[in-house]
Amino acid sequence: MSRAAALAGALVLWAAITLGNRWLGVVNPVLLPTPLEAGAVALELGRSGELLRHVLTSLGRVAQGFGLAAVAALGLGLLVGLCVPLRLMAEPVIEFVRPIPPLAFLPMFLVWFGLGEASKVAFIGYTTFFPMFVAIAASVLRVDVVLLRAAASLGASRADLVRRVMLPAALPGIVVALRVGVGLALFVIVGAEFMGADAGLGYLIMDGRMFFNPAQIVMGALALGLLGSLINTLLLVAERRLLHGRAAS
Repeated sequence: MSRAAALAGALVLWAAITLGNRWLGVVNPVLLPTPLEAGAVALELGRSGELLRHVLTSLGRVAQGFGLAAVAALGLGLLVGLCVPLRLMAEPVIEFVRPIPPLAFLPMFLVWFGLGEASKVAFIGYTTFFPMFVAIAASVLRVDVVLLRAAASLGASRADLVRRVMLPAALPGIVVALRVGVGLALFVIVGAEFMGADAGLGYLIMDGRMFFNPAQIVMGALALGLLGSLINTLLLVAERRLLHGRAAS
């Protein structure tokens, strides 16, 4: 109820600001679309099927790029957490590349992979990999050594230590890393779809800018926010179920 009330309050505030601006004339009313105008655009695109097409296109690109990055970050994060020499070799390289803004490499991804789907998927994967990798490796390194020693003293193999002790203990941090990665994937999909795309929410936002349709721009941004909230909720539900199952066992 509190979440619904907060969203309703934000909607009312948005309506009050836009309607108040129309009455006071602070800025051009066209530049501040009302909730009804954004809703009308969503309804029009929804009826034609265009909105669903754009949403599914962006979701497909995010799923591919984020999925590849998540698998790589999880595998390498576990290896780095387990192997000290590998961690010492990887750390300076990661710390050198990680601060570089991903958008600085967007033109290179277009050169390397062209204007098709590969460049967008690769760009999303590159952007989301480093934050997830660092967070997963840190979660593994924070696992209590006492737990590992206790399991080893009971005869647990190295594989058992990873599967039954390390992964469950690091699970909350891993889920947080995945949530951060999803948020970044939705953030950069807009930039990726600004170039060489004919569908997707980023394309929809750029189309609204080119044809000076602020309501369409706002609607596209809100659709991205809604998708991010839904995916984040699904990850939280999965985390609770996994933690509950671990506690029950």
